[in-house]
Amino acid sequence: MINPSTYGWIDKFFNKNNSNFIDYKGNYRQFYKEMRQSGFVYGYTVAVPLKEPTSFGGLSQDEITKIALLNALFSTYRLVKKTNNTKAFIDEAKSFYKSIQKENYNFLKTILPSESDVSKLEAVIDNRIQTNTNFFSKNFSHIITNALLFIDVLAFHSYLQNGKLSNEYLKDFELNCIKIVALAFQIKEKKSKYDELLIKLFENSLRYTKFEKIETTTIETISLAPITFEVEKLYLLDITEMALWSDEKLEQNEISFLHKIAEKLVISSDELLESSSAITNFIINHKSEIPYFNFSNPVKHFYDQTNKTVYKLITRNKKRLVKEISESKELMILLAQSTSRELDKEEKKKVKKQLLDICKTIPSLTIFLLPGGGILLPILVKYIPQLLPSAFNENLEE
Repeated sequence: MINPSTYGWIDKFFNKNNSNFIDYKGNYRQFYKEMRQSGFVYGYTVAVPLKEPTSFGGLSQDEITKIALLNALFSTYRLVKKTNNTKAFIDEAKSFYKSIQKENYNFLKTILPSESDVSKLEAVIDNRIQTNTNFFSKNFSHIITNALLFIDVLAFHSYLQNGKLSNEYLKDFELNCIKIVALAFQIKEKKSKYDELLIKLFENSLRYTKFEKIETTTIETISLAPITFEVEKLYLLDITEMALWSDEKLEQNEISFLHKIAEKLVISSDELLESSSAITNFIINHKSEIPYFNFSNPVKHFYDQTNKTVYKLITRNKKRLVKEISESKELMILLAQSTSRELDKEEKKKVKKQLLDICKTIPSLTIFLLPGGGILLPILVKYIPQLLPSAFNENLEE
């Protein structure tokens, strides 16, 4: 299984999918259609477009998004350069991101000269998929991954086509995106909690523009004429659809706004209909999973997120964890008893101390040793009995 949270995952992804990449044969429309269906352009990835679907069970949303971004960049490289050379791709991708390091990114940890090109790209992708919120904010937010990641793909395409990236490309394109989104929210008559979270999603995904500082503008003053690449046009239309989407019927002024945007982009009514159908089908099929559709108590959300994090960590380190616990007879007994009775204060201290000692020996579990890591221990204790072998309780009886 590919683990995008550890070193070497890019090489493993390419080796595993050597003959599994889709050859779009220059068909950008088909490429973009796949990006739509995967959810990547909507900010919530449910699949990675490959010839044969690959299971990503056990991976978190940010890990799946890392793979999706890598795959989208590689597909773009193949479309432009018409070659499958992964080494050349990695070099181009690294150079592309290095060329934009002077912008609003913290690239200090991603451009260390001692690192290999692959490890540099892994670090960059890890940085790119994150929103502009800090760790604390993320844990209390429904918004984790960058919703505007597809702009990276479009910028990479421009870089490959021209041999360099215009200094203004990223700023101008992001500004156009957010101007259209801001206008869409302004004209929307019925606003919901979905809209509130979607605004936060866009705001936290911005790299060059401040959402709240966009000057009041009108659709007439937005210049979209310089945008000629078909995929850029379709993406801007989809971003508009995303901002206006409602499970109820669109109001007439919203429909009119969509048509005006399509007209400015020189997009046909058939393409507009396809865009509307695509986002409606995607949201209907995945609404229960999409974070910005699930408005819940922040504390509950924090617990849910940490619960998933702990479960992922212990399942990935199951063999080592079970071995270490099995060697501590007292800890085994206390953990077993914790499933049927409340441990007293002294027993809880022993469990905590011995578990922390074990976590020190497993690098991935050192998260429990960090400040605040203690609040994760009860979740760890909850899952451990499920991971131990079925003979666990019988051995204790002996």
